[in-house]
Formats: sequence, structure tokens, C-alpha cells
Amino acid sequence: MDIHRLDHEPPLATSEWGWRYHHLGVPTDQSFPGETYLPQFKLYVSGFDSSPFGIEWMRFEPDSPVDELIKKVPHIAFEVEDLDLELSRHDLQILTPPNAPGEGIRVAMITHNGAPLELIEFGKTHEKF
Repeated sequence: MDIHRLDHEPPLATSEWGWRYHHLGVPTDQSFPGETYLPQFKLYVSGFDSSPFGIEWMRFEPDSPVDELIKKVPHIAFEVEDLDLELSRHDLQILTPPNAPGEGIRVAMITHNGAPLELIEFGKTHEKF
């Protein structure tokens, strides 16, 4: 991807690929009110349902199986219509393969120049999950 955009132009992910901003995930070591625990990831999340900016705070247990990059570097998440299609049509480095963290949700983590990004798909049912 050797495309240069002007300051006023949106990125390809939103302008041409159709990805939509979903949230910004920020690692923290602070506990926040209303945290939700995700046992499969040994992770507490909070703020997503109340932040007007779509910020989700993530607090990891020391033995969380989540990749170290995700534990240390904030990530932006984009909603996509078809996760498998998006992963196959762009030259993306997959950090965490597609998985189902909850009912009707599929996600994958990718990296771009050392920064994590999350792709998230809602509402589809897949036989493999």
C-alpha cells in the first residue's frame, strides 16, 4: 500500500473498504466501576457502554493469554460486514486469528507497522464457531 492521502481525506479503511469505527481499546492497570470479566482472556473491560467516544478500558490479569502487544499498545477497532472476506482481500498481518468472544460476535486482531487493530463482525453465524 503506497497510497498517500491529503490531510482532509479519510483513510482507505473507511472511505473505500467500508470499515466503520467501533472503539478504541486502551490497556490499563486501573480498576474501573462496572468492569466485565472475560474469563477466556483473563481480561476485565469497562467503559465501552458509557464512553461517548467509544473508549474501552482493558485490564489484564498477569497470566492473560492475550498477545503482549495488545496488553501494552492501544488498538482501534473497526466493524466489518464480513470478517473472513476482509482478512482475505487485504494484505494484513494477522496477530490473533478469528475467534468468537461472545454470542454473535467474531473478532480478529491484525497489526500495521507494529500497532494492533481489531476487526469485529456482528450478527453472523458461522458453523466453525
